[in-house]
Amino acid sequence: MIKKYTGLLILLVSIQSFAQRNNISPYSFFGIGEETSQKTVEEISMGKIGTAFNSTYRYTFSNPAALASLRFTTYTVAGQNITLKVDDGNNTGTASTASLSYLALGIPLGSKAGFSFGLQPNTTVGYSLTQEIKDTSGELAALNSYKGEGGTNRVFLGFGIQPLKNLNIGAEVAYIFGSIENTLLNRRDNVQFSTMYRTDAKINGITTKVGMQYFTKITDKLTLKTGAVVHLSNNLTKKGTESRLSLLNTASETISPRVIDTISSFSRTLKKPSKTVLSTGIGEENKWYAGVEYSFSNAIDYGNDITIISYGKSNRLSFGGFYTPKFNSVTSYWQRITYRGGFNLKQTGLVINNTAVKDFGISFGVGLPIGQQLSNLNLGFELGKRGESSNGLVKENYINFRLSLTLNDKWFKKRKIY
Repeated sequence: MIKKYTGLLILLVSIQSFAQRNNISPYSFFGIGEETSQKTVEEISMGKIGTAFNSTYRYTFSNPAALASLRFTTYTVAGQNITLKVDDGNNTGTASTASLSYLALGIPLGSKAGFSFGLQPNTTVGYSLTQEIKDTSGELAALNSYKGEGGTNRVFLGFGIQPLKNLNIGAEVAYIFGSIENTLLNRRDNVQFSTMYRTDAKINGITTKVGMQYFTKITDKLTLKTGAVVHLSNNLTKKGTESRLSLLNTASETISPRVIDTISSFSRTLKKPSKTVLSTGIGEENKWYAGVEYSFSNAIDYGNDITIISYGKSNRLSFGGFYTPKFNSVTSYWQRITYRGGFNLKQTGLVINNTAVKDFGISFGVGLPIGQQLSNLNLGFELGKRGESSNGLVKENYINFRLSLTLNDKWFKKRKIY
């Protein structure tokens, strides 16, 4: 059945699909945008755990070592809708956006190995901010409009193998690429022309992570699983130009700006430190699972020249799990539904005006079986809060809805002669 969908998936998802505007957060202003969660919809619905988890038919992004346990070829494609309510202490606003999240394929290689490849966003930029400047009498004298869009994507290739019983190891290599445009439009009262400063940048580089999993039976039904992943430190290259433009000073920005001059060209190295993820969980295979996950890393070095911000250490603590009444039931569809839930607390590493930006989220979702197959339609919901409405920060209350289609099939079956 899965092969019938292949052509449709290829038509639905392409490189251009990931170039759409897929962020609306003011925090995407910093660095090269807001980092996306490198998790499947199923993992995010469980509080973003997954490093210790493996399955014969459930694909995960967290740990390439889990590919060694995969026994079914698995396609997965996902999209999301993000809704934000932003509060800066004086004003509030609401916005939403929808975008594709990832496309991936996992393929087992015999009974002790597997590999995967796919495409997903890496960072996203999508902000629109306005600053009012008043004169000594309190009248509006000028407006600064900040806008940004773009981001980076990642094309990845992963491999996992089981060298010893109950031990999986794996590695993943990803190529990062993308472009970001940031603009600052300055408008002054009673001045015919406005001035725009624009930065166009292209980012690329290679990232690598390695992982391991160990799992063992502690009773006839219960299995204890542990996992670890290390994202190796890496450098990304950022090259681009800074330009000054002029356009007519009107309420509309539909008039194309005219380039006055190119102020400078630049080439920078963005240094990202290693990140470690540790996880453990316990459960009954194909029935239920509960786990905890902790990740930590040192500060990112983006060569920032904005004095009010800095980067510190980041970490995330997650709890979550799933429950399936009876995954192979032939009499009841409802018993084959998977229920997921969890929560996570994150220290993002971004510090603004000496105030650390924190993120707290609660998530839940369901996996709806398709027919009598192992394939699923997965729905996920996430509610949370990031930042605060003080010290120059903004508070974001977010509601994220995610939808993924996961299709499973057996490839490379041995032919039987009767």
